[in-house]
Amino acid sequence: MNCTVIKIGGRLVEEASSLGHACDRLAALPPPFVVVHGGGVLADELCRSLALPRRVIDGRRVTDAATLRVIVMAYAGWINKSIVAALQQRGVNACGLSGCDERLVVSRRRAGTGVDWGHVGDVDRVDDRALARFIARGIVPVLSPVTLGTDGGLLNTNADSVAAAVAVALSDRYAVDLLFCLDKRGVLADPGDDSTLLPALTRALHEEGKRRGTINAGMLPKLENAFKALEAGVRSARLLHPRDLGDDAAGTKILLS
Repeated sequence: MNCTVIKIGGRLVEEASSLGHACDRLAALPPPFVVVHGGGVLADELCRSLALPRRVIDGRRVTDAATLRVIVMAYAGWINKSIVAALQQRGVNACGLSGCDERLVVSRRRAGTGVDWGHVGDVDRVDDRALARFIARGIVPVLSPVTLGTDGGLLNTNADSVAAAVAVALSDRYAVDLLFCLDKRGVLADPGDDSTLLPALTRALHEEGKRRGTINAGMLPKLENAFKALEAGVRSARLLHPRDLGDDAAGTKILLS
């Protein structure tokens, strides 16, 4: 049985028109699928309104206690329920969840990197059995990247990492395709020019892009996680615009070699 894990985030989930278009495409996909979302733009806006500093390293947010409260409210609250409502409106029986619900995603607090990340987690385990129960009932899980810490607290975990970990966990049960949706057509040789789409990206091209600076910031965790997911048994990984969901030739296909 096939299953698709789709990660969406950024402006795609925070602007009503973009979210509507993305959910139109999601609703047209064959089941089963799982949605994982971020929402960094809204979190940034809330942090600015509260005069909270923003610090991001390689696309990952340093999260102190005050920022964690904002993250939980934004990700597990407004954004998650907005996506669920939009999917329900389109006839998709979606259920909004966070990692702490049914202990779906448990993370360990990030340490030993030379950076005090605060309340940031790295995924330790995903309960694929619990996710499979939702899928068996015809329910689409919509997961926020708020996860349960091994100490019982809440952790902010990179949504790209959560999506990859979910895909890997489900690959024991399904043939899993992992899709990262972004507001570009895929990986671009020139980030400012949509006509420079790379139809495929190998590790060698990835390293070259990093050296040139054309692959940076929020693109880094997406690609790192795509490669890791493929190595761990996920059938395929692709970066694409949500309008191209359902088109297996669209976007940038990630290849191990």
